[in-house]
Formats: sequence, structure tokens, C-alpha cells
Amino acid sequence: MDITIAILLVLVAAAIGYVIGNVLRKKLSDSLVTNAETLAAKMIEDAKRQAEVVAMEAAVQAKDVVYQAKEELERQFEQESREKRRDLQALEKRLQQKEENLDKKTNLFDQRDSDFLKREQALAVREQSLVNKEQGLAQKEEKLDALVGEQKAKLEQIAGMTAAEAKKYLMDSMEDEAKLDVAKLIKVMEEEARETADKKAKEILALAMQRYAGEYVAERSVSVVTLPSDEMKGRIIGREGRNIRALEAATGIDLIIDDTPEAVILSGFNPVRREVAKLSLQKLIADGRIHPGRIEEVVAKSQEEIEQAMKEAGEQAAFDLGVHGIHPEILKLIGRLKYRTSYSQNVYQHSLEVAFLCGIMAAELGINVKQAKRAGLLHDLGKAVDHEIEGSHAVIGADIAKKYGESPKIVHAIMAHHEDEKPATVLAVLVQAADALSGARPGARREMMETYVKRLDDLERIATSFDGVLTSFAIQAGREIRVMVSSEQVTDDRALVLAKDIAKKIETEMTYPGQIKVNVIRETRATEYAR
Repeated sequence: MDITIAILLVLVAAAIGYVIGNVLRKKLSDSLVTNAETLAAKMIEDAKRQAEVVAMEAAVQAKDVVYQAKEELERQFEQESREKRRDLQALEKRLQQKEENLDKKTNLFDQRDSDFLKREQALAVREQSLVNKEQGLAQKEEKLDALVGEQKAKLEQIAGMTAAEAKKYLMDSMEDEAKLDVAKLIKVMEEEARETADKKAKEILALAMQRYAGEYVAERSVSVVTLPSDEMKGRIIGREGRNIRALEAATGIDLIIDDTPEAVILSGFNPVRREVAKLSLQKLIADGRIHPGRIEEVVAKSQEEIEQAMKEAGEQAAFDLGVHGIHPEILKLIGRLKYRTSYSQNVYQHSLEVAFLCGIMAAELGINVKQAKRAGLLHDLGKAVDHEIEGSHAVIGADIAKKYGESPKIVHAIMAHHEDEKPATVLAVLVQAADALSGARPGARREMMETYVKRLDDLERIATSFDGVLTSFAIQAGREIRVMVSSEQVTDDRALVLAKDIAKKIETEMTYPGQIKVNVIRETRATEYAR
């Protein structure tokens, strides 16, 4: 590139000189032209020399660049060669280590093979030794059997009786001794019974009454309002649903208007509100005027009537039972039970029946009749507000009775009628017995299907949890369970014990009315085929 520049400079200088010469020849005189030509020639000569110098410098620089490039290439090649040598050395080292590891593993495997061979030989020797010992034991067992037979014959000869006769004699003597011990125990128990006869008799009578059962038919109230026609559904709903919204807002109860012909269903957890809604809807249907203003007026009037009816029902219950001095708020809560059901049994009627039963039993037992009736009437007091207050209805009822000045015996009887507190008085046992008598009899309550099925499943689960049980069947509506056992695993004696164990586990883990009969069935079947 430097040579090209030099050549261009020479050409430019020549061109300049030529132009200057022409110009000077035209304008100046011949002498001036000559001087100009001389000057131009000199300039051309200087340009040539300068171009040669530049060309020489360019050649020197080109050689220098080539030399530097060659050195750079040699340096890079040498560096790459060193790196490759290092990589090869590292690879060679790794391969050498792997080879050493493989040698070690091979040696280890050889050692293990040798150990396994030794163990196998030792086991073979031990097995042969065990075989020899078994043969020796069999011979010794035969000798021992022979010796036992000889000794048995000698003992029978000395005693003058056979082994069966000796066994029978021993059992007879033990039976006589056991009878004597039982007689002594019965005598002690009779003496203790005489000492506590009065108290024991009352408790036994109360417990016996708990198992009594009689026929009973309970009334069942449903929250369904009958309509004169299906056209009334549209009037109850109102334009854009304003009537049904007003009724639900005023009563706090949901109205379900579905495909059920000529009926409206009332849904709500509060039985008093549901009764208010039912009464209000019946009045509105009978009146025929159904609009938001009229709905609020009828609901307010129905609430007053229900409050008055609850008060009168509580006072009437106290009057019928001859129980006086009950706080007005408690009487109102008793009347509130008229709209409360438990397993479809009306709690108000249930409380009255429990009170009458408590009075009858108290008279038979010779204790305070009015106090017993009072405890029976108030025992389910907590159910009037158990949908508003958390906790067991027995605890809630006891707190309310205590708040309004009932005696500690009454409070304890209310608290203990569902074992929230251990019964400590005869009055508490009486209330518990009367409550069970009123609620557990056939027809008194309607058991929920889910509870019934779960009870049967629990019965079968408990029975099959014991060893030797093949299968179990709950029958007679859960009052009996039949347990089939394996004749190889369970003997006749063991079957009796198994029945008691199953019954004990059922008593511990389940809650049920009445009693459950446990039948354990063991049978041996011999099967053969005639060919």
C-alpha cells in the first residue's frame, strides 16, 4: 500500500508540474518558463526519491509484519501443544486410577467368593450336625417315653388306681373345695347385702326400671304448609320475589317452593322461628292479602301469639304436675320445648312424661315426689336454647337452673342425666331412668338411617376384630350379632370366652338402647366326595 501511495504522489507531482509549466509558458516569458521547468523537474526528482524512500520503508514494515505473524503462529502452536500434552497426561492418570480401582474390586470379589465358600462349607457341616442331633433326640425321646410308661405303671401299681381314676378323684376333691368356697362367699355377700339393704334395694329398683320397655306413639310435627292451590305459590313469591324475600327477612326462615304440589316447605334451625313462619304463612293464605307491609304486620302478631302460647304451655305443665315456685323465665323455656323435637319425639311431651314417671317411681321408693317431678320436668331444659348456646344440653340446662335459683339436687340431676356428671344421688338415677324409659321404648323415637347403619357396621367390625373369627352378621335390627368362628383356631371353651370378650368390647366402645345378644357359632364340617 505504501508503494502505491508513493507512485500516486509521483504522478500527482508530474501532473502538477505539467500544469504549472503550461501555465507559466503562456503567461511568463521564455526564461520564466525555463526556470519553471527546471523547478518542476527538481520537484519531480524529489518526489521520485521520496517515493523510493516510502517504498523501502513499506517493504521493511511488510517484512516485520510477516515475521511477527510467524512468531505469533509459532507461539499459539506451542501453547496448544502444551495444553494437549497436559490433557493427555491427566487422562492417562485417570485411566491408571480406574485400572487400580478395578484391580482392588476384583480382589475384593475374590475374597468374598472365598468367604462365601467357607460359610457354605460351615453351614453344610452344621446341617449334618443338626441331623445327627435330631436322630439322637428321637432316640432319647423313645427312651423317655418308655421310662414314663414304666414309671406310670409303677405309680398305678403303688397307688392301686389308674390314671383316669386318680384324675377323677382329684377333680372331685377340687369341686368339693370350690363349692365350699362359693358357699362361704355367698354367706359373706348376704351379710353385706343385709347391712346395706335399703340403699341397694333403691338402686337396684332404679336400674331395673331403666330396662323396662312399653309401647308408645309420639306425635311428629313437620314444617310444611298446605296451599289451597298451586296458584298461591306465585302470590307468595310476589312480583320479582319481593313477598318471599320480605317473609324470609321477617322470620329468619327459608321458604322452599319447589315442584311439590300444593305445599311450601319451611327450613330453619330455630324451631320457634319456624313455627312463627308457619303460623304467619297460614294467616296470610287465609286472609289473601300478601304484600311486604302486610307480611311484617302478620309476622309481628304471630310472634306475640307464639310467645304467649309458650308462656301458657310452661304454666300449664307446672300446674298439671303440681310443681310451684318455678321462675317465669324457666316456665317460658319449658313452653319453648313445645316446638322442639328430638328424634321426632316432642321434647315438651317427653319432659312431662319423664316428670310423671319420676313422680311414680319416687312414690314407690319413698322419696320426695314433688322434687322428683320438678327434676324430671327440667331435665331437658337446655334443649330450648341448645341451638343458640354451644355445649351439651344437660350442662346448659344445669347452668340455667342454677342461674334462676333451683336447688343443688335439681341442678345435679339435670347435669347427670346424660353422664356429663356421675350420678351421686337417687334423684339423679331416677331422672336418668325415666329419661331412658321415655325415649328408648319402641316407637318413642325414630332412629336416623345413618345412625342405624353405622351401629350395625360397628357391631360387625368389633366382632371380626378378634382372632379366629371368620365372619359376623348383625341381625334383629342390631339387637343380636352372630359370629362364625374357625373350628381349627377356636375350641368350644375358647368360644365361651370369645363371646364374653366381644360383649365386653361392645359395651366399652358403643352406645345403644336395651341389650345386644352375642352368639358365637363353631361347627366342624367333614367333606368327602364319592367317585
